[in-house]
Amino acid sequence: MNSTYFTEEHQLFRATFRDFLQKEVVPHIEKWEKSGTIDRFIWKKFGEMGFFGLTYPEKYGGLNLDLFYTVVFLEELQKIKSAGFAAAMWAHAYLAMTHLNAEGDEKIKQDYLAPSISGDKIGALCITEPFGGSDVAGMRTTAEKKGQNYVLNGSKTFITNGVYADYYVVAAKTSPDKGNKGISIFLVDTSTPGIQATKLDKLGWRASDTAEIAFDNVVVPAQNLMGEENKGFPYIMQHFALERLIMGINAHARAEYAIDYTIEYMSQREAFGRTIDKFQALRHKLVEHATDVEHCKVFNYITIDRLNRGEYVVKEATMSKLKSTKVADETIYSCLQMLGGYGYMEEYPLARMFRDSRLGPIGGGTSEILKEILSKMIIDKQNYKPAVE
Repeated sequence: MNSTYFTEEHQLFRATFRDFLQKEVVPHIEKWEKSGTIDRFIWKKFGEMGFFGLTYPEKYGGLNLDLFYTVVFLEELQKIKSAGFAAAMWAHAYLAMTHLNAEGDEKIKQDYLAPSISGDKIGALCITEPFGGSDVAGMRTTAEKKGQNYVLNGSKTFITNGVYADYYVVAAKTSPDKGNKGISIFLVDTSTPGIQATKLDKLGWRASDTAEIAFDNVVVPAQNLMGEENKGFPYIMQHFALERLIMGINAHARAEYAIDYTIEYMSQREAFGRTIDKFQALRHKLVEHATDVEHCKVFNYITIDRLNRGEYVVKEATMSKLKSTKVADETIYSCLQMLGGYGYMEEYPLARMFRDSRLGPIGGGTSEILKEILSKMIIDKQNYKPAVE
């Protein structure tokens, strides 16, 4: 599989990125997990190494590389015992920055995309709301046009990098009476008066900053409208395939890491006069999980390859997130069990992985919502097409 999708250059990048993470990130992980704050310097180091610009145009400091470099980026971030740190990095690079690149005008790209690639600015994507959850069309945040500005009012929640961020990409209703056909996307600098970000206390992803954000008469210049007015919903839908695939890839990578760690532990842990990797019940359980994870990984690679070639893979990306996050949860649950009491101890990685993994079936669209989307495609024969050509 590696030889099918990953070239020698991809593998060299993997080695370089893995070495970077071990030297520059891992020594700080425990501190960031305890404090819930990622020091600003690491963003700049990521930027200096080009890690935020893998898929972005060279004009803005990017490297314009294929999506399998992103796969490597995501997979290696899942192997350093902090899905929260990983989320902060990929939410910046592939949620906020994706919209800047796709819908931002030249000024926005120069002022925000280029500094995001270099690690000088941090971004957050603000879509989810306290009363909306996965129901994007049901958002209540409004942006009312007044002269040369829009006035933004409302709130967002569960926003990764919501406190760290220098800017938000915000979805708001510009024509509330039009439902999902009245949503627009805005670039909002966090220095703008009227913004309040409150950090949320979470079960997992402890290193990442997740916030609830309130907008109280926030004045946004009209030139900060991204793309066309009232076209926000199609823009959001257009990028969901990549977001769901990212979460699917994250899931297979963390599950694979959990299996590798558990195999190593079992080869050293003894019970009844032999190492526990010799007990059939444990061996067979582990290989069942390894089989499920491999199936997810192969499917995810095939789907990312199709997306890389410009195909519209919303169904497959939805399947990827639905299945991979479920498999990851089940795998990590079993791996923790195989460590016995030690699996329940915070000094062992499975305890944190168990908490972090639980976000998978929730964030980026709950599994229940994804099942209904797939039901419409598979049972009702609804044919979704690219929202924006």
